[in-house]
Amino acid sequence: MQTVVLAAGEGSRMGALTEETPKPCLPVAGRPLVAHTLDAAVAAGASRFVVVVGCGAEQVRTALGDRHAGVPIEYCRQDEQRGTADAVLAARSQLVDAPFVVLNGDALYDTPSLSRVYDAVPSVGSYVAEDPTQYGVLTLEDGAPADAGNYEQALSWDGGSGAGRVVGVTEKPADPESNLVNAGAYTFPSRARDALDGIDESERGEFELTDLLEDLCRSGHVEAVPFARWIDVGRPWELLAANEWKLDELTTRVDGDVAAGATLDGPVVVESGATVHDGVTIEGPALIGAGASVGPNAFIRGATLVGPDAHIGHAVEIKNSVIGEGTNVAHLSYVGDSLLADDVNLGAGTVVANLRHDDAPVKLTVKGQRRSTGRRKFGAVIGRGVKTGINTSIDAGVTLSPSSQTGLGEAVTRDR
Repeated sequence: MQTVVLAAGEGSRMGALTEETPKPCLPVAGRPLVAHTLDAAVAAGASRFVVVVGCGAEQVRTALGDRHAGVPIEYCRQDEQRGTADAVLAARSQLVDAPFVVLNGDALYDTPSLSRVYDAVPSVGSYVAEDPTQYGVLTLEDGAPADAGNYEQALSWDGGSGAGRVVGVTEKPADPESNLVNAGAYTFPSRARDALDGIDESERGEFELTDLLEDLCRSGHVEAVPFARWIDVGRPWELLAANEWKLDELTTRVDGDVAAGATLDGPVVVESGATVHDGVTIEGPALIGAGASVGPNAFIRGATLVGPDAHIGHAVEIKNSVIGEGTNVAHLSYVGDSLLADDVNLGAGTVVANLRHDDAPVKLTVKGQRRSTGRRKFGAVIGRGVKTGINTSIDAGVTLSPSSQTGLGEAVTRDR
Protein backbone atom coordinates (compact mmCIF):
# COMPACT_ATOMS: atom_id res chain seq x y z
CA MET A 1 0.00 0.00 0.00
CA GLN A 2 1.21 3.54 -0.74
CA THR A 3 2.63 5.07 2.43
CA VAL A 4 3.30 8.67 3.35
CA VAL A 5 6.08 9.12 5.92
CA LEU A 6 6.21 12.46 7.71
CA ALA A 7 9.88 13.43 8.14
CA ALA A 8 9.90 17.21 7.79
CA GLY A 9 9.83 18.37 11.41
CA GLU A 10 12.50 20.40 13.14
CA GLY A 11 12.72 18.22 16.25
CA SER A 12 13.03 21.20 18.59
CA ARG A 13 12.22 19.12 21.69
CA MET A 14 15.45 17.19 21.11
CA GLY A 15 17.40 20.33 21.90
CA ALA A 16 21.16 20.01 21.39
CA LEU A 17 20.85 16.77 19.43
CA THR A 18 18.99 18.28 16.46
CA GLU A 19 20.72 21.63 16.11
CA GLU A 20 22.81 20.13 13.30
CA THR A 21 21.12 16.77 12.63
CA PRO A 22 17.46 16.38 11.56
CA LYS A 23 15.52 14.22 13.97
CA PRO A 24 14.76 11.45 11.40
CA CYS A 25 18.52 10.97 11.03
CA LEU A 26 19.33 10.57 14.73
CA PRO A 27 21.09 7.25 15.39
CA VAL A 28 19.10 4.25 16.59
CA ALA A 29 21.06 0.99 16.76
CA GLY A 30 23.50 2.25 14.13
CA ARG A 31 20.90 3.42 11.61
CA PRO A 32 18.78 6.55 11.12
CA LEU A 33 15.62 6.64 13.21
CA VAL A 34 13.39 6.94 10.13
CA ALA A 35 14.93 3.79 8.61
CA HIS A 36 13.39 1.73 11.43
CA THR A 37 9.99 3.28 10.66
CA LEU A 38 10.36 2.21 7.04
CA ASP A 39 11.47 -1.28 8.10
CA ALA A 40 8.23 -1.83 9.98
CA ALA A 41 6.19 -0.37 7.12
CA VAL A 42 7.76 -2.69 4.53
CA ALA A 43 7.08 -5.70 6.75
CA ALA A 44 3.48 -4.50 7.25
CA GLY A 45 2.75 -4.12 3.55
CA ALA A 46 4.12 -0.84 2.18
CA SER A 47 4.57 -1.04 -1.59
CA ARG A 48 5.66 2.55 -2.22
CA PHE A 49 6.86 5.44 -0.04
CA VAL A 50 6.31 9.17 -0.31
CA VAL A 51 8.60 10.77 2.26
CA VAL A 52 7.75 14.36 3.22
CA VAL A 53 10.95 16.29 3.98
CA GLY A 54 11.63 19.80 5.23
CA CYS A 55 14.26 20.55 7.86
CA GLY A 56 17.49 18.80 6.87
CA ALA A 57 15.87 17.56 3.68
CA GLU A 58 19.10 16.62 1.93
CA GLN A 59 20.39 14.71 4.93
CA VAL A 60 17.19 12.66 5.01
CA ARG A 61 17.38 12.01 1.26
CA THR A 62 21.01 10.92 1.56
CA ALA A 63 20.23 8.65 4.50
CA LEU A 64 17.36 6.84 2.75
CA GLY A 65 18.22 6.95 -0.95
CA ASP A 66 15.66 6.01 -3.60
CA ARG A 67 14.69 2.55 -2.29
CA HIS A 68 14.29 0.88 1.08
CA ALA A 69 14.31 -2.93 1.27
CA GLY A 70 13.35 -2.94 -2.39
CA VAL A 71 10.42 -0.51 -1.98
CA PRO A 72 10.71 2.69 -4.06
CA ILE A 73 10.92 6.06 -2.30
CA GLU A 74 9.71 9.36 -3.69
CA TYR A 75 10.16 12.68 -1.91
CA CYS A 76 8.13 15.85 -1.58
CA ARG A 77 8.90 19.00 0.35
CA GLN A 78 6.95 20.81 3.05
CA ASP A 79 8.50 24.26 2.98
CA GLU A 80 6.80 25.55 6.13
CA GLN A 81 6.09 23.42 9.18
CA ARG A 82 2.33 24.05 9.32
CA GLY A 83 1.13 20.76 10.75
CA THR A 84 0.63 17.12 9.85
CA ALA A 85 -2.33 17.66 7.50
CA ASP A 86 -0.31 20.26 5.61
CA ALA A 87 2.50 17.71 5.28
CA VAL A 88 0.15 15.12 3.77
CA LEU A 89 -1.27 17.81 1.50
CA ALA A 90 2.28 18.35 0.19
CA ALA A 91 2.35 14.66 -0.77
CA ARG A 92 -1.15 14.53 -2.29
CA SER A 93 -0.11 15.00 -5.92
CA GLN A 94 2.06 11.88 -5.65
CA LEU A 95 -0.72 9.66 -4.30
CA VAL A 96 -2.76 7.52 -6.65
CA ASP A 97 -6.53 7.08 -6.28
CA ALA A 98 -6.38 4.36 -3.63
CA PRO A 99 -6.20 4.04 0.16
CA PHE A 100 -3.00 5.29 1.75
CA VAL A 101 -1.15 4.96 5.04
CA VAL A 102 0.38 7.88 6.94
CA LEU A 103 3.16 7.28 9.47
CA ASN A 104 5.24 9.56 11.64
CA GLY A 105 8.88 9.23 10.61
CA ASP A 106 10.08 9.77 14.18
CA ALA A 107 8.22 6.83 15.72
CA LEU A 108 8.94 3.14 16.24
CA TYR A 109 6.08 0.70 15.64
CA ASP A 110 5.88 -3.00 16.36
CA THR A 111 5.32 -4.77 13.05
CA PRO A 112 2.38 -7.10 13.93
CA SER A 113 0.31 -4.17 15.20
CA LEU A 114 1.25 -1.97 12.25
CA SER A 115 0.18 -4.76 9.89
CA ARG A 116 -3.31 -4.56 11.37
CA VAL A 117 -3.39 -0.83 10.62
CA TYR A 118 -2.52 -1.59 7.00
CA ASP A 119 -5.31 -4.17 6.83
CA ALA A 120 -8.08 -1.89 8.19
CA VAL A 121 -9.45 1.02 6.15
CA PRO A 122 -9.91 3.48 7.74
CA SER A 123 -7.99 2.99 10.99
CA VAL A 124 -5.73 4.66 13.51
CA GLY A 125 -3.11 3.14 15.78
CA SER A 126 -3.74 3.43 19.52
CA TYR A 127 -1.51 2.98 22.52
CA VAL A 128 -1.84 3.04 26.31
CA ALA A 129 0.36 5.95 27.43
CA GLU A 130 1.58 6.68 30.94
CA ASP A 131 1.15 10.42 30.31
CA PRO A 132 -1.67 10.92 27.77
CA THR A 133 -1.54 14.73 28.16
CA GLN A 134 1.36 14.77 25.69
CA TYR A 135 -0.65 13.19 22.87
CA GLY A 136 -4.02 13.09 21.15
CA VAL A 137 -6.42 11.08 23.32
CA LEU A 138 -8.88 8.84 21.47
CA THR A 139 -12.55 8.66 22.40
CA LEU A 140 -14.13 5.31 21.57
CA GLU A 141 -17.71 4.29 20.99
CA ASP A 142 -19.82 3.00 23.88
CA GLY A 143 -18.78 -0.52 24.69
CA ALA A 144 -15.07 0.21 24.58
CA PRO A 145 -13.13 0.47 27.84
CA ALA A 146 -13.73 3.87 29.46
CA ASP A 147 -10.14 3.84 30.66
CA ALA A 148 -7.74 1.44 28.99
CA GLY A 149 -5.67 1.32 32.14
CA ASN A 150 -3.24 -1.43 31.22
CA TYR A 151 -1.66 -3.00 28.18
CA GLU A 152 -3.39 -6.35 28.61
CA GLN A 153 -6.86 -4.80 28.56
CA ALA A 154 -6.17 -2.72 25.46
CA LEU A 155 -4.56 -5.55 23.54
CA SER A 156 -7.10 -8.25 24.38
CA TRP A 157 -10.17 -6.11 23.77
CA ASP A 158 -12.05 -7.07 20.62
CA GLY A 159 -15.22 -5.22 21.46
CA GLY A 160 -17.61 -7.19 19.29
CA SER A 161 -19.96 -5.58 16.81
CA GLY A 162 -19.15 -1.92 16.25
CA ALA A 163 -16.64 -1.77 19.12
CA GLY A 164 -13.22 -0.31 18.47
CA ARG A 165 -14.79 2.58 16.63
CA VAL A 166 -13.14 5.95 17.21
CA VAL A 167 -15.64 8.76 17.66
CA GLY A 168 -13.26 11.60 18.49
CA VAL A 169 -9.76 12.74 19.39
CA THR A 170 -8.67 15.49 21.78
CA GLU A 171 -5.22 16.97 21.34
CA LYS A 172 -3.10 17.10 24.51
CA PRO A 173 -5.98 17.44 27.00
CA ALA A 174 -5.21 18.77 30.48
CA ASP A 175 -7.68 16.29 31.98
CA PRO A 176 -7.81 13.27 29.64
CA GLU A 177 -10.78 10.93 29.90
CA SER A 178 -8.58 7.92 29.22
CA ASN A 179 -4.95 7.07 28.50
CA LEU A 180 -5.56 5.55 25.07
CA VAL A 181 -3.66 7.81 22.69
CA ASN A 182 -3.20 8.30 18.97
CA ALA A 183 -0.03 6.48 17.87
CA GLY A 184 0.39 8.47 14.67
CA ALA A 185 -0.30 5.59 12.28
CA TYR A 186 -3.31 5.93 9.97
CA THR A 187 -4.89 4.19 7.00
CA PHE A 188 -7.15 6.55 5.05
CA PRO A 189 -9.59 5.79 2.21
CA SER A 190 -8.79 7.37 -1.13
CA ARG A 191 -11.51 10.02 -0.71
CA ALA A 192 -9.53 11.49 2.20
CA ARG A 193 -7.12 13.09 -0.29
CA ASP A 194 -9.76 15.62 -1.35
CA ALA A 195 -10.95 16.17 2.22
CA LEU A 196 -7.55 17.66 3.10
CA ASP A 197 -8.66 20.91 1.46
CA GLY A 198 -11.44 21.35 4.01
CA ILE A 199 -9.24 21.32 7.13
CA ASP A 200 -9.14 24.62 9.01
CA GLU A 201 -6.23 26.03 10.96
CA SER A 202 -6.28 24.87 14.58
CA GLU A 203 -5.94 26.95 17.73
CA ARG A 204 -2.24 26.00 17.71
CA GLY A 205 -1.86 27.62 14.29
CA GLU A 206 -1.45 24.31 12.46
CA PHE A 207 -3.42 22.12 10.07
CA GLU A 208 -3.94 18.91 12.03
CA LEU A 209 -4.33 15.43 10.56
CA THR A 210 -6.52 14.58 13.53
CA ASP A 211 -9.17 16.94 12.09
CA LEU A 212 -9.30 14.70 9.02
CA LEU A 213 -9.57 11.70 11.33
CA GLU A 214 -12.54 13.29 13.11
CA ASP A 215 -14.25 14.00 9.78
CA LEU A 216 -13.95 10.31 8.93
CA CYS A 217 -15.26 9.36 12.38
CA ARG A 218 -18.43 11.36 11.74
CA SER A 219 -19.01 9.72 8.38
CA GLY A 220 -18.22 6.10 9.15
CA HIS A 221 -16.38 3.47 11.17
CA VAL A 222 -12.72 4.22 12.01
CA GLU A 223 -11.09 1.29 13.77
CA ALA A 224 -8.73 1.84 16.71
CA VAL A 225 -5.89 -0.66 16.32
CA PRO A 226 -4.02 -1.24 19.61
CA PHE A 227 -0.22 -1.31 19.44
CA ALA A 228 1.73 -3.77 21.56
CA ARG A 229 4.78 -1.52 21.41
CA TRP A 230 5.30 2.03 20.22
CA ILE A 231 7.67 4.91 20.94
CA ASP A 232 7.12 8.48 19.84
CA VAL A 233 10.72 9.70 19.73
CA GLY A 234 10.20 13.35 20.53
CA ARG A 235 12.47 13.97 23.52
CA PRO A 236 16.02 12.84 24.35
CA TRP A 237 15.05 10.13 26.82
CA GLU A 238 12.79 8.62 24.17
CA LEU A 239 15.79 8.38 21.83
CA LEU A 240 17.55 6.46 24.56
CA ALA A 241 14.51 4.16 24.86
CA ALA A 242 14.44 3.68 21.07
CA ASN A 243 18.05 2.51 21.14
CA GLU A 244 17.28 0.15 24.01
CA TRP A 245 14.47 -1.40 21.95
CA LYS A 246 16.39 -1.83 18.72
CA LEU A 247 19.72 -2.83 20.25
CA ASP A 248 17.88 -5.58 22.13
CA GLU A 249 17.02 -7.11 18.75
CA LEU A 250 20.69 -7.60 17.80
CA THR A 251 22.27 -10.97 17.17
CA THR A 252 26.01 -11.32 17.71
CA ARG A 253 28.14 -10.54 14.69
CA VAL A 254 31.87 -9.85 14.68
CA ASP A 255 33.29 -8.39 11.47
CA GLY A 256 35.96 -6.24 13.13
CA ASP A 257 39.08 -7.08 15.12
CA VAL A 258 38.53 -8.39 18.66
CA ALA A 259 41.63 -9.11 20.75
CA ALA A 260 42.01 -12.53 22.34
CA GLY A 261 41.99 -10.91 25.77
CA ALA A 262 38.61 -9.19 25.25
CA THR A 263 35.30 -10.59 26.48
CA LEU A 264 32.01 -10.30 24.60
CA ASP A 265 28.92 -11.38 26.52
CA GLY A 266 25.38 -11.27 25.17
CA PRO A 267 24.38 -9.86 21.78
CA VAL A 268 27.29 -7.75 20.53
CA VAL A 269 27.94 -6.48 17.01
CA VAL A 270 31.46 -5.37 16.08
CA GLU A 271 31.33 -3.87 12.62
CA SER A 272 34.02 -4.06 9.97
CA GLY A 273 37.04 -1.88 10.72
CA ALA A 274 36.26 -1.62 14.44
CA THR A 275 38.84 -2.70 17.02
CA VAL A 276 38.22 -4.08 20.49
CA HIS A 277 41.48 -4.18 22.47
CA ASP A 278 42.78 -6.44 25.25
CA GLY A 279 41.08 -6.32 28.60
CA VAL A 280 37.81 -4.95 27.24
CA THR A 281 34.53 -6.40 28.50
CA ILE A 282 31.34 -5.75 26.52
CA GLU A 283 28.06 -6.92 28.01
CA GLY A 284 25.45 -6.58 25.30
CA PRO A 285 23.27 -5.59 23.74
CA ALA A 286 25.88 -3.34 22.19
CA LEU A 287 26.93 -2.23 18.73
CA ILE A 288 30.46 -1.05 17.98
CA GLY A 289 30.39 0.93 14.73
CA ALA A 290 32.73 0.71 11.76
CA GLY A 291 36.16 2.16 12.46
CA ALA A 292 35.53 2.58 16.19
CA SER A 293 38.17 1.70 18.79
CA VAL A 294 37.45 0.42 22.30
CA GLY A 295 40.00 0.03 25.10
CA PRO A 296 42.24 -1.35 26.32
CA ASN A 297 40.57 -2.34 29.61
CA ALA A 298 37.29 -0.56 28.92
CA PHE A 299 33.88 -1.77 30.13
CA ILE A 300 30.74 -1.35 28.00
CA ARG A 301 27.42 -2.54 29.37
CA GLY A 302 23.73 -2.10 28.91
CA ALA A 303 22.16 -1.08 25.62
CA THR A 304 25.04 0.93 24.16
CA LEU A 305 25.74 2.24 20.68
CA VAL A 306 29.32 3.29 19.90
CA GLY A 307 29.17 5.17 16.63
CA PRO A 308 31.48 4.88 13.62
CA ASP A 309 35.06 6.08 14.19
CA ALA A 310 34.41 6.78 17.87
CA HIS A 311 37.19 6.15 20.37
CA ILE A 312 36.61 4.72 23.85
CA GLY A 313 39.87 4.96 25.79
CA HIS A 314 41.70 3.00 28.47
CA ALA A 315 39.66 2.08 31.57
CA VAL A 316 36.56 3.93 30.37
CA GLU A 317 33.12 2.69 31.44
CA ILE A 318 30.12 3.30 29.18
CA LYS A 319 26.70 2.23 30.41
CA ASN A 320 23.43 2.27 28.45
CA SER A 321 24.38 5.21 26.24
CA VAL A 322 24.61 6.48 22.68
CA ILE A 323 28.07 7.62 21.61
CA GLY A 324 28.09 9.59 18.35
CA GLU A 325 30.25 9.25 15.28
CA GLY A 326 33.83 10.43 15.74
CA THR A 327 33.36 11.05 19.45
CA ASN A 328 36.29 10.53 21.82
CA VAL A 329 35.82 9.43 25.43
CA ALA A 330 39.32 9.62 26.91
CA HIS A 331 40.80 7.32 29.54
CA LEU A 332 39.41 6.95 33.05
CA SER A 333 36.03 8.45 32.16
CA TYR A 334 32.50 7.29 33.02
CA VAL A 335 29.37 7.88 30.90
CA GLY A 336 26.03 6.47 32.02
CA ASP A 337 22.53 6.63 30.46
CA SER A 338 23.58 9.52 28.25
CA LEU A 339 23.37 10.79 24.69
CA LEU A 340 26.55 12.10 23.08
CA ALA A 341 26.33 13.61 19.60
CA ASP A 342 29.03 13.42 16.92
CA ASP A 343 32.58 14.74 17.35
CA VAL A 344 32.39 15.20 21.13
CA ASN A 345 35.71 15.12 23.00
CA LEU A 346 35.50 14.19 26.68
CA GLY A 347 38.78 14.88 28.46
CA ALA A 348 40.39 12.23 30.64
CA GLY A 349 38.57 11.59 33.88
CA THR A 350 35.25 13.11 32.76
CA VAL A 351 32.40 11.68 34.84
CA VAL A 352 28.70 11.94 33.98
CA ALA A 353 26.31 11.49 36.90
CA ASN A 354 23.10 9.59 36.17
CA LEU A 355 21.27 9.37 39.51
CA ARG A 356 19.74 11.84 41.98
CA HIS A 357 20.41 11.45 45.72
CA ASP A 358 16.67 11.41 46.38
CA ASP A 359 16.10 8.66 43.77
CA ALA A 360 13.46 10.83 42.05
CA PRO A 361 13.22 10.74 38.24
CA VAL A 362 15.85 12.88 36.57
CA LYS A 363 14.59 16.08 34.95
CA LEU A 364 15.79 17.56 31.66
CA THR A 365 15.20 20.92 30.00
CA VAL A 366 12.86 20.65 26.99
CA LYS A 367 12.07 23.87 25.14
CA GLY A 368 12.96 25.97 28.16
CA GLN A 369 11.06 23.95 30.78
CA ARG A 370 12.30 21.27 33.17
CA ARG A 371 10.51 18.00 32.41
CA SER A 372 10.65 14.65 34.13
CA THR A 373 12.31 11.97 32.02
CA GLY A 374 10.37 9.35 33.96
CA ARG A 375 13.70 7.59 34.40
CA ARG A 376 15.42 7.02 37.72
CA LYS A 377 18.70 6.90 35.85
CA PHE A 378 19.47 9.45 33.16
CA GLY A 379 22.74 11.22 32.50
CA ALA A 380 23.49 14.11 30.17
CA VAL A 381 22.71 15.28 26.65
CA ILE A 382 25.90 16.47 24.99
CA GLY A 383 25.75 18.27 21.66
CA ARG A 384 28.00 18.03 18.67
CA GLY A 385 31.58 19.25 19.06
CA VAL A 386 31.49 19.70 22.86
CA LYS A 387 34.88 19.54 24.61
CA THR A 388 35.36 18.90 28.31
CA GLY A 389 38.49 19.60 30.33
CA ILE A 390 40.10 16.74 32.23
CA ASN A 391 38.33 15.67 35.44
CA THR A 392 35.10 17.44 34.50
CA SER A 393 31.99 16.32 36.43
CA ILE A 394 28.59 16.66 34.74
CA ASP A 395 25.41 16.43 36.81
CA ALA A 396 22.43 14.25 35.87
CA GLY A 397 19.95 16.04 33.61
CA VAL A 398 22.43 18.57 32.20
CA THR A 399 22.46 19.56 28.53
CA LEU A 400 25.63 20.90 26.89
CA SER A 401 24.95 22.83 23.69
CA PRO A 402 26.95 22.13 20.52
CA SER A 403 30.57 23.36 20.60
CA SER A 404 30.42 24.37 24.29
CA GLN A 405 33.44 23.70 26.51
CA THR A 406 34.27 23.05 30.14
CA GLY A 407 37.44 23.83 32.05
CA LEU A 408 39.93 21.77 34.02
CA GLY A 409 38.21 20.00 36.93
CA GLU A 410 34.94 21.86 36.40
CA ALA A 411 31.67 20.72 38.00
CA VAL A 412 28.79 21.35 35.57
CA THR A 413 25.44 21.52 37.34
CA ARG A 414 23.45 23.66 34.86
CA ASP A 415 22.77 23.62 31.15
CA ARG A 416 25.05 25.62 28.90
